[in-house]
Amino acid sequence: MKANITQAAPAPSSQAASPLQASPRPVSPAPIPLPAPIPPSVSPPAPAPAQSGSHGLSIDMLEGMLKQQPNDPNVWSALGALLRQAGKPEAAIACQRRALEIDLRHVGAWTNLGNVLGDVERYDEAIAAQEHAVVLSGGNANLLSNLVVALRHGCRFDRALEILDVALRARPGDAGLLWDRALTLLQVGRYAEGFRDYDSRLSLPSYQNRIAEGPMWDGGPLNGKTILLTTEQGFGDVLLTARYVPLVKARGGRVLLECHPELQRLLSGLEGLDGFVRAGTAYPAYDVHCPLMSLPHRLGTTIETVPPPFRPSVPAEAREKAARLIPGPDGTIKVGIIWSGRVTFKDNARRATTLSRFLRFLDVPKVRLYSIQKGPPEAELETLGTSTLITPLGPHFNDFADTAAVLERLDLVIMTDSSVAHLAGSLGRPVWNLLQFMPYWVYCDKGDTTPWYPSMRLFRQTTPGDWDGVFAAAEKALRQVVALRT
Repeated sequence: MKANITQAAPAPSSQAASPLQASPRPVSPAPIPLPAPIPPSVSPPAPAPAQSGSHGLSIDMLEGMLKQQPNDPNVWSALGALLRQAGKPEAAIACQRRALEIDLRHVGAWTNLGNVLGDVERYDEAIAAQEHAVVLSGGNANLLSNLVVALRHGCRFDRALEILDVALRARPGDAGLLWDRALTLLQVGRYAEGFRDYDSRLSLPSYQNRIAEGPMWDGGPLNGKTILLTTEQGFGDVLLTARYVPLVKARGGRVLLECHPELQRLLSGLEGLDGFVRAGTAYPAYDVHCPLMSLPHRLGTTIETVPPPFRPSVPAEAREKAARLIPGPDGTIKVGIIWSGRVTFKDNARRATTLSRFLRFLDVPKVRLYSIQKGPPEAELETLGTSTLITPLGPHFNDFADTAAVLERLDLVIMTDSSVAHLAGSLGRPVWNLLQFMPYWVYCDKGDTTPWYPSMRLFRQTTPGDWDGVFAAAEKALRQVVALRT
């Protein structure tokens, strides 16, 4: 396969860039041995057909076994684990509790119960269940991992770090534990330590991005060598880390960036970039490589030294299209909305909500709503019965450059977290990010700002799963904005 390299456009002129999303641990659905508990899981696997099995098991098979062995806690717990994987959390909880009615000391049922309680954001109960499993097991390291996951999602970060210290003393090189520690440290702003552990993701069996061969860059001088920066994770992470490309170039080498076509126009003027390699094609010759999300560690990022966002390139033709879609100043406040990220992202169920919650903003005088949602959730617009209340713009977007041009014409973006939050923040546009209880580490563990995007305001859930308070706060703030402009 021939390497696909294109030259980057010249860097933007002398204007300096104005200062303004794992991500959660990447895991794959775990096998369900009988009678052992399933391994740790940060978030529920994608729902599977109800009759599908694992290790030769299926829901039908386990139901048949229960007819013969109705008081076997192992079978009840295994059935609950399969129901969890099938996206049936309430039934899964009931099965685990049935197992515990039979045997209150069943370690597997306790940890499986903790996992599914975490899926439905009942974190206090999940933590208690995982702690019970750890005590009954005598401190089993695998179960400590499950406890850490519950603590992290419950935003008990200090306690999670204490447990991780214990677990890592027993298993000092465990990639999963190091990854959990990295995410926890980043969440509380301890960037130097968190980024130090961040490369542990590359050793996880579930890591799905390809890893380039040869030496990985250590952050030192390049002395004319060619460095290949490889893409990973979501579009948001590429937008997040694009700010590091000029810093890599300053080390004195030739910089190539692996890039998906959806981002190429937007990144075409990136300072310090010498060329693109189309994602998925063969790699060209290079001397060293580095995954994008490893750059913060290589370049010594602390919470005090986060570089400003990169300056996106917005082509003239994209701006011309945006001008046809959104009118100029007309006395209204133009607000873009997004209610879901990529539906295949494993944590999307927690971070996303529904279009219906955004309808309250229609009651705010002078506000006009524009949907910049893409993907399957766009279908929710059809439930309104009219396209006059919320203008659908998603069908007009061919790539992120088109989205960027629209963002330039909007007064404000109100959204649940996704890659467009990173784009709006990189453009320096006002963006209100509505966050789940434990959001992506970029948004820290408290406060309404992030050092990564100065133009971004954060609205956090204060109770797991409670979007009502978040939207009430956003509506109040929007009314204040309107009052100041009228």
